[in-house]
Amino acid sequence: MSSPTVFPALRDRSAFAGIACVAGGIFFLTLSDANAKWLGASYNPLQILFLRALIALPFVTALALWLGGRRVLRTAHPGLHLTRGAINVVSACFFYLGLRALPLAEATAIAFAAPLFVTALSVMILKERVDGRRWLAVLAGFAGVLIIVRPGTNAFQAATLLPLTTAFLYAVMMITARSISRAEGMLTTTFYIVAGQLACSALPLAWVWQTPAIADLPYFAAVALFSTLGLALITQGFRIAPASVVAPFDYTGLIWATLLGWIFWREAPDAYAYLGALFIAGSGVYIALREARGGGRGSRQPRAGVKR
Repeated sequence: MSSPTVFPALRDRSAFAGIACVAGGIFFLTLSDANAKWLGASYNPLQILFLRALIALPFVTALALWLGGRRVLRTAHPGLHLTRGAINVVSACFFYLGLRALPLAEATAIAFAAPLFVTALSVMILKERVDGRRWLAVLAGFAGVLIIVRPGTNAFQAATLLPLTTAFLYAVMMITARSISRAEGMLTTTFYIVAGQLACSALPLAWVWQTPAIADLPYFAAVALFSTLGLALITQGFRIAPASVVAPFDYTGLIWATLLGWIFWREAPDAYAYLGALFIAGSGVYIALREARGGGRGSRQPRAGVKR
């Protein structure tokens, strides 16, 4: 008979492994964003997204088949997945455009407002009930957005609305995920997000295509490979550990974005950006914990990766 101390130890190891996967996944996604920011100075966001999806899809397909078998590729919602792919393309385009004009950390912090929009839209569209504490967290998060954006002041930049639009569209995509059958897990949705991204970004590609310089090909590959590895690690983290444990580590992306922005572009967000990011991250962590403990369906979705 097993010792009663064995099972807590196993649970602790699973939690640690889940945290490591999510934190590592967020690091790789931020590296992907940094490469996209560099490419964005020369290439249209649609082209970056198309080549990212083209390179990533074989790896995502192999990962899905390895972890879940062929059944992972089956879906009862092809039209919905295509719609979500289109939303994802538009959302990512806004984010990449924002990266052209804003520090990496500032754009990342604003985009992390997505869970706040998810909570608000779940009430308005899905008629879900949200308690007063969660509403206070939402208001605190939006206060953080206002601190960073500073509308009506001389410090306001119209470009800050781009990652904010990304956050809203990502929230719409998460709300549409509630219509997907429970039988389709994160591996299935991840596969169809990438497949939908490839299909939808290919449609207008003829109008924006620019033959990539040979020297830039490694950067396109880095965007694809880092984003794929990041999503894979985040998915694994949410599979092996409770969402209430790993979800707050989404926000380690703010640390990586600040460091990478300073290292490569000497970007130094001002005190308002740091304060606003603290409000957004704090409210996002609180909402994530409340949703996970409440057993909400959305709590099993990795929050940070999909916007990219």
